[in-house]
Amino acid sequence: MSSAYYRRIGPAIFEPTEHAQGAWNDHEQHMAPVSGLLAHALQGHEPREGMCLARVTYEILGLIPLAPTAIRTRTLRPGRTIELVEAVASAGGREVVRAQAWRLSRQDTRGVAGGLPRPLPPREACEPFPAADLWAGGYIASIEVLRGPGGLAGEGQAWLRTKHALLEDEAVSPLAAYLGLVDTANGMNTRLNPRQWAFPNIDLSIHLYRTPEGGPGRWIGFDTLVTIGENGVGLTSTTLHDEHGPVGRAEQILTVRGMPRDES
Repeated sequence: MSSAYYRRIGPAIFEPTEHAQGAWNDHEQHMAPVSGLLAHALQGHEPREGMCLARVTYEILGLIPLAPTAIRTRTLRPGRTIELVEAVASAGGREVVRAQAWRLSRQDTRGVAGGLPRPLPPREACEPFPAADLWAGGYIASIEVLRGPGGLAGEGQAWLRTKHALLEDEAVSPLAAYLGLVDTANGMNTRLNPRQWAFPNIDLSIHLYRTPEGGPGRWIGFDTLVTIGENGVGLTSTTLHDEHGPVGRAEQILTVRGMPRDES
């Protein structure tokens, strides 16, 4: 059993381990580790000193098979202080996730910084949450979750971490490791019972005003609100934190559908 989510099996091909298994189907990858894998590729593509990743949007093009995954990267919009780069994951003979990231030049704005959201409760004030009792799959089994006090259905705060590395025997940046957990936000403070309703996200858009720090054993935090519309569309909105405080926002649009009833 591997201690990582992926192992490299080619120059740009990665084999998912059992820890990358999805929550909705046992033959798919969970979007969270795929996000980290793509972030790792984006960071490795034509890196430049003095640039920081400020926004990355992932478009989920369908079910992500639990199969070897190839990544290709390119620069869409080069620039001296602003550039747009792309990484695309393919598995099972088709493209499955497309990620585009804006990289911006670093500037010293410490003198005008402000407007931070509310802090998360300290972890010692939170309670363990057995996520594997609600969700199936190897990925959910690989994480540890604490939930904050006073949470409601569809609204609450949570901390989570994993002991597993993103890549086997390969260094990964704290940012890529962090982004490899963010997609989990959609399942930590659910408004609907996933045994009665399906509500997978079809995208993930992350905006960062500070570069977060993640990695095996490091905690990341969610302050989440889930909204369900009247037309089968939902939205999971999350303020993101690391162990030092807030770092940005994540948005996930959901397709909401009733699960077939078992008539037996």
